[in-house]
Amino acid sequence: MGVWQLLMVGGVMLLGLLGVLLPGVPGRWLVWAAVLWWAMHELSGPAWALLVGATVVLLINQVVVWLLPPRRLKGAAITRRAALYAGVGALVGFVVVPVVGAVPGFIGGIYVCERRRLGGHGQAKAATRSAMRAAGTSVLVELFCCLLVVGAWVAVVLGG
Repeated sequence: MGVWQLLMVGGVMLLGLLGVLLPGVPGRWLVWAAVLWWAMHELSGPAWALLVGATVVLLINQVVVWLLPPRRLKGAAITRRAALYAGVGALVGFVVVPVVGAVPGFIGGIYVCERRRLGGHGQAKAATRSAMRAAGTSVLVELFCCLLVVGAWVAVVLGG
């Protein structure tokens, strides 16, 4: 598979990760579709194993998100900026402390955004807690699963 094709698959995966943070965009399905397209062009054992693993992880993710309380975005002051900070924080955390760093990075991103917006620690802590109760948990679970799939894809591609 050529470099441009790998960049295209990576770009679709990045759009999928961003789509997790935006309401109405099918982020996890974009990630899965990118893995499917890559596996169908790669035609190797690791590619098919990754496709099966990604399918299982994203199906489990779907069940877990259904079991969580529904997102209540109306009452919470969750801005696009907070979602962006949370996503960047999760990505940085995922890279700095592989896999498990996504969770504190996500929460830390919301906190940093709220601290900048509100000014004080107590207010930012309360706003972060409110945002996590309203929608953060389901978004975090979905983003974490998508990051696992993207991280596994990167590992398979770099592994040869």
